[in-house]
Amino acid sequence: MNERISSAQLRQIADRPKKQPKYRNKKVMIDGRTFDSIKEGKRYQELKLLEKAGHISHLECQPRFKLFCGTRPVLYDSGRQATYVADFAYFDGERRVIEDAKGFRTPEYKLKRAIVHAMHPMTKIIEV
Repeated sequence: MNERISSAQLRQIADRPKKQPKYRNKKVMIDGRTFDSIKEGKRYQELKLLEKAGHISHLECQPRFKLFCGTRPVLYDSGRQATYVADFAYFDGERRVIEDAKGFRTPEYKLKRAIVHAMHPMTKIIEV
């Protein structure tokens, strides 16, 4: 069915107040990238400076880690594989570091972080 919306209805929809983000964060754009919070954006700028100075290397934004239990993938009820998306990953010398700029640690985040740590015990996971 093809329903038409009047211009008055369209204005009413457009004039609705924007929904507040769940954790009251404010998105920010830096270097053409959108970050979920000002804190995350500031940390990105700090890491870029550290990379430029040669203190870290291979900086990644929003690295995605598929979750496994042994060799079996961790699956949701829908059959989709569970993933952990960190804010940043980089190398500090020979050691890989995963970073999250967290203001609020959800139970889901804590569980996924624990699984990633078990999968990659030599990787340092830190929160800033």
